Amino acid sequence: MVHPIVKSFATSNELSVSLANLVTELSAKSIEAHDRFTVGISGGSLPKLLGADLKHRKDIKWDKWEVFFCDERIVPLDHEDSNYFVCKNELFDHVPIPPEKIHTIKPELASENNPKNEEEATDPVSVEYEQQLIDVFAKASSIKFPLFDLLLLGVGPDGHTCSLFPGHPLLDENVLWVAYIGDSPKPPPKRVTLTLPVVNHARNVAFVATGSGKQDILYQIFEDPSSNLPSQLVKPVNGKLYWFLDDAASSKLNLAK
Repeated sequence: MVHPIVKSFATSNELSVSLANLVTELSAKSIEAHDRFTVGISGGSLPKLLGADLKHRKDIKWDKWEVFFCDERIVPLDHEDSNYFVCKNELFDHVPIPPEKIHTIKPELASENNPKNEEEATDPVSVEYEQQLIDVFAKASSIKFPLFDLLLLGVGPDGHTCSLFPGHPLLDENVLWVAYIGDSPKPPPKRVTLTLPVVNHARNVAFVATGSGKQDILYQIFEDPSSNLPSQLVKPVNGKLYWFLDDAASSKLNLAK
């Protein structure tokens, strides 16, 4: 059973500093252990909270980072809905990660008629993105799932994480590393997402959630395990699970101070 490490902070600034401390520590340990740091980043408010303090750190070997996205909207990379675009503005433009080590989707591979069946779990964008993961994680060996050093996740007011939504068939996907979703209940509808087995094979997973709008869903996540919300299904097999919250989001939780 995974026992999450839950931290709550009075301000978003304090949260950002603590999150940056964790990322800096894991980056150093990973690079020392295997000469790189593989990280997946989500969108929403997370990139701003992540970049606020992290972009000022001078003791990080940015050239050893390999960056992927936990999910991505199939839109142009300079579109405001693109998770890459948000991360670029909040972090990538401020730190020297080599561009070739920031792994983005190729939205131009998408077409209006592909796939014809929106229930299909692959399309050319997801297939190509999975190949990028294979190139980084499985060059020298055959592995069932990639082993990320850190995945940074958000949680929606409905309990979704990545682009894995409550009750969606993709929650049962256990072969693909990257899946396509064409009917996201949150716009834009067409996306790619890491699958649950990939998330649960990570060495470290950190959720970030802030604001009073997350009170109710966090209470449900922590107090009603029978809900089977996507964020509740994140249980790293051999890794650590962190929750970084602010006090506004965690106010209904019984946390030891």
